[in-house]
Amino acid sequence: MSVAADAHTFQGVGVGRGLVVGPVAKAYPSPTLPADGGGSPDDLVPAFDRVAQLLTARAQAATGALADVLAATAQMAQDPALRGEATRRVDAGESPAEAVDRAVARFVDMFTAAGGMLAERVTDLRSVRDRVVAELLGLDEPGVPALDRPSVVVASDLAPADTAVLDVEKVLAIVTQHGGPTGHTAIIAGQLGIPCVVRATGVMQVPVGAEVAVDAAAGTVVLDPDPAVRDEARVRTEAARSLAQDTAPGATKDGHAVKLLANIGTPQDAHRAAGHAVEGVGLFRTEVLFLESATAPTLDEQVAVYSEVLGAFAGGKVVVRTLDAGADKPLAFATQPDEENPALGVRGYRLVRRVPELLRTQLEALARAAEVTGTTPWVMAPMISTAQEAADFVATARDAGLSGPVGVMVEVPAAALRARDVLDVADFVSIGTNDLAQYTMATDRLRGTLVDLLDPWQPAVLELVATTARAAGEADRSAGVCGESAADPLMALVLTGLGVTSLSMSLGAVPAVRYALRSHTLQECRTAAEAALAARTAHDARAAVRSLADPGVVASLAL
Repeated sequence: MSVAADAHTFQGVGVGRGLVVGPVAKAYPSPTLPADGGGSPDDLVPAFDRVAQLLTARAQAATGALADVLAATAQMAQDPALRGEATRRVDAGESPAEAVDRAVARFVDMFTAAGGMLAERVTDLRSVRDRVVAELLGLDEPGVPALDRPSVVVASDLAPADTAVLDVEKVLAIVTQHGGPTGHTAIIAGQLGIPCVVRATGVMQVPVGAEVAVDAAAGTVVLDPDPAVRDEARVRTEAARSLAQDTAPGATKDGHAVKLLANIGTPQDAHRAAGHAVEGVGLFRTEVLFLESATAPTLDEQVAVYSEVLGAFAGGKVVVRTLDAGADKPLAFATQPDEENPALGVRGYRLVRRVPELLRTQLEALARAAEVTGTTPWVMAPMISTAQEAADFVATARDAGLSGPVGVMVEVPAAALRARDVLDVADFVSIGTNDLAQYTMATDRLRGTLVDLLDPWQPAVLELVATTARAAGEADRSAGVCGESAADPLMALVLTGLGVTSLSMSLGAVPAVRYALRSHTLQECRTAAEAALAARTAHDARAAVRSLADPGVVASLAL
């Protein structure tokens, strides 16, 4: 069963499948400026420095997506434009705390007006503001308090810096009143395997210490849950542990193979994934290495990182995505300044138009790492739009010495619609359903208010996935999915039925997807795919597949 909605229920968008019960712990609020503004002019720059150093240290201690976003937030605290604006205001007579507050407000307005993925960075900007102001006023660091018992963390929103200080062993779940399912909080919660509900309107009204049930599968937060809900939480926790014991390769009930792979961002992630029941890596996000650097990493630095990742999966499949920077992942040494719409600008593979040496060096480093480890990587480029771009990337990879499969990401509708042409030159495709949904629905994927349009069950998105998978099948090429939809057990049935050959996801999602696949035949998956494609709405598509799925799977996974 799922939690029933009533006066004590807060509905949001769930991330994950867990159901937990525990007391609420709230994040500390942002510091309020005193009447006189507060702070000493001599402390302005040191306050920025201390915040930047703290965030950088946490980024270095973190892994995966968490390290990625923490490093990006630290860069904001180091940004000379932001510091310069605050200094100019102090010189004009404003107090330091007031100057920081107004400088950040100006940048928030700029980012919001720019829209696209830059708008999501507003949360990080405000996090920098809060921490610098707290430093200037001598206040405790805002964010989540130290937890003295396992708790449900509730906040208006959480910046990456907030999540960095979480004691994961004591965090039962994360709930936010704002944000979206593909925002920083949701991504980090998924990486850590923590149940999460975002956009739970009104949840900040729940008092500290109150018991709540957080159902990530249903997207609900229930105040003072009854004994039946508590019993269900125990049952589902035990079921999840039981599913994790199955370590067999991914396959349908009748033996049709579907590789189950991991998404990673760092060597630490690779070592962790190698210890779990996955068949390799379906997405290695290499930009983490670049985002942590003020200058482009050297060839040798990249060889060392790539060698460690390939070595963790010696002889196994490792799909490496080349640098996916730009938009919400700016690089100080490469990002195009003053782009009006960064999500539609110079990002991903398009960086070759401005800084071609970045891609060339990265591909040469991957070739060297392959020689060092004896493991041949699969390499793919993000944000490919045309068959010509695909051909150019393949040629560049071959010139750099890469002998293994060279493919491309399908994230742009144009690439999906012309997948046959793309696969004439590429060895494989990997569908990034997060960006594919964003560009198909003309909707910022980090904008929580538009989450309904970004539903991966949207028929238009499924049509493009089907078109791509069909073209891959006809060309006898592999077609994987590495977006968030790969982690949905019901969607895994549809993707398999459409002809997708591998699914890449966070480690915590693998057991449920494996179980769903092993409980259905290939023909049942095909029937589910046909039903989803025939539906008129995202809701109807999911409901149709749910009605066709094995009732035992639906009940045990709370689908």
